Amino acid sequence: MAKKNMAEMSFLDHLEELRWLLIRSTIAILAGATIAFFFSDFIFNEIIFGPKSVDFFTYEFFCDISEKFGLDESLCVKEINLPIQNREMGGQFSIHLWTSITVGFIFSFPFILWEIWKFISPALYDSEKKYASAFIIISSLLFFIGVLFGYYIIAPLSVQFFASYIVSTEINNSIDITSYISLMKTSAIASGLLFELPIIIYFLTKLGLVTPDFLRKYRKYTLVIVLILSAIITPPDIISQVIVAIPIMILYEISILISATVMKKQNKTTDLTNY
Repeated sequence: MAKKNMAEMSFLDHLEELRWLLIRSTIAILAGATIAFFFSDFIFNEIIFGPKSVDFFTYEFFCDISEKFGLDESLCVKEINLPIQNREMGGQFSIHLWTSITVGFIFSFPFILWEIWKFISPALYDSEKKYASAFIIISSLLFFIGVLFGYYIIAPLSVQFFASYIVSTEINNSIDITSYISLMKTSAIASGLLFELPIIIYFLTKLGLVTPDFLRKYRKYTLVIVLILSAIITPPDIISQVIVAIPIMILYEISILISATVMKKQNKTTDLTNY
């Protein structure tokens, strides 16, 4: 069936829809932030500061793996010396507030996706609109998996590396709370958004901006970039770099398959139309 005629809506109508999308999304984030604000003890002590402890799940898991397969003991974390300080009068309150907002954004992400889908749905075919539930579920699942990957893999590896990195014995680490929280938020949110790559590639292919041939052509360059990024954010050992790089490259390969599937369906539809 044909798409809805977008000309029926004026530019101001689109702006009004966008405004309400932002308002409803903001309300959802603030609602989640309000709930998170009252669970600060658990969020900070058990979650955010979890990677500061040597008995954190990730460290124990990697150590067990290295012992089981007789690998280098560099994956076994014996000590993490990472004192954290606050240097601003309202620093702890500010961190409490913005961390709550970040948690609110994470948990309201499915609702935000639903709002985005409603905003773009008028431009879709009727046959495409029926995939709303699948879009929300798959996109949300990928995002949450990415957040968990950032929290359990990238964040602890980064914390362990930077906490143990010494350029001179004359320098004592006393990390500012804003720096530590920034590392945790960036690891989780950036990974969550990165795991949306298959969804992004799907829409870019639908718009004709990306093709599977293009993705295959630049696969080797992507691998190099991923390995470089892995080397930057992880300890300087090949095992940690591979642990980070493998899931990202798997996502890239899945994106190629998705792009190829979309192109195949579009070409089939075009052939039938021409026929």
